Amino acid sequence: MALDKPYLDVPGTTIFDADMARKGFHLNQYCMSLMKAENRERFKSGERAYLDEWPMTEAQKEAVLIRDYNLMMKLGGNIYFLAKIFSCDGISFQVAASTMTGLTVDEYKEMMVTGGRSPEGNLYKSDMTEEGNNG
Repeated sequence: MALDKPYLDVPGTTIFDADMARKGFHLNQYCMSLMKAENRERFKSGERAYLDEWPMTEAQKEAVLIRDYNLMMKLGGNIYFLAKIFSCDGISFQVAASTMTGLTVDEYKEMMVTGGRSPEGNLYKSDMTEEGNNG
């Protein structure tokens, strides 16, 4: 783990920092292109062909095609840019976020209404003891 990035030690957390911005630059630029109606239509009419116009990695393109938002974030995607994809697909931020958590939309909504995720299990990995760690 990089000493200047202690946040890499938080389970289930992807932090969008300068390194991730560089990694995901073209993915995020593609997402921003979806702000224009003509680009959304081009994407919808031939997703792979439109993605191939962008110098993204093959892994990034595949993640878009299967709409794996967690993978897109690991590959440098910023959630606010990725929102352009699910907006293009006609789904809400709430629906997309539920897919990222593995919860149904109703379960996700209930979790958020009742205060969000529990801090249990979301501590620094290095601070978790064997006795207090379930995984």
